[in-house]
Amino acid sequence: MSSSRTVILIPARMASTRLPGKPLIDIGGAPMIVQVLRRAREAEIGEPVVATDSEAVAAAVEKAGGRAVMTSADHPSGSDRIYEALLAIDPDGAIDTVVNVQGDLPTLAPGDLRAALSPLTDPAVDIATLAAVITDPEELTNPNVVKAIGAPVTPRHLKATTFTRANATGPGPHYHHIGLYAYRRAALERFVKLPPSVNEQRERLEQLRALDAGMRIDIVVVASVPLGVDTPADLDKARAALHGHHHRS
Repeated sequence: MSSSRTVILIPARMASTRLPGKPLIDIGGAPMIVQVLRRAREAEIGEPVVATDSEAVAAAVEKAGGRAVMTSADHPSGSDRIYEALLAIDPDGAIDTVVNVQGDLPTLAPGDLRAALSPLTDPAVDIATLAAVITDPEELTNPNVVKAIGAPVTPRHLKATTFTRANATGPGPHYHHIGLYAYRRAALERFVKLPPSVNEQRERLEQLRALDAGMRIDIVVVASVPLGVDTPADLDKARAALHGHHHRS
């Protein structure tokens, strides 16, 4: 069996209007970006590398024994940032799978990160992502909760048909999309070179560009949505969740 080479790329920008300096905010005794790096290491699927436009973020990552790569400040999206980082760390194409983990998920379960790779065992799948069953009725009508819609492959695995911010209707189950992606290298390469699609621009959802281009995205259903830290209230929740979560790594 050929050995697959996987890298976890974590885009981290300092520009956050709601939480200035977000990647460097202390959570559980370490900057948030370092906590995300630790969760990525715990997944044990490949080297985690932080892609950033901030010297301060890169310094914090390196101080924690991690690897950072500097990227341009004016990328339109996280996928463009990780593609630049991939070319910088692996210009010869030895890496064949790229996992994109957001830099504001300090409580991400390492097992969920591992699970995202499983659909790529099927050669027909270009990109894999995660979702969780919506249990809070408020989320069904919240446009900030992206709903993942797909055809079942197995009970915990869907083939995506679309993603939408619109209200969820019908009997369900309905799925809350989690913005973590595992790409075949060739799929990421193709994706960043495609122009934005009409659906993507209408919904403000980058993943629709891939579906509109005929690329296949599969979804693994995991137990819960990881906490994304966007507001001071989220920060309090993340600190509570990581309280006592001590690592020697």
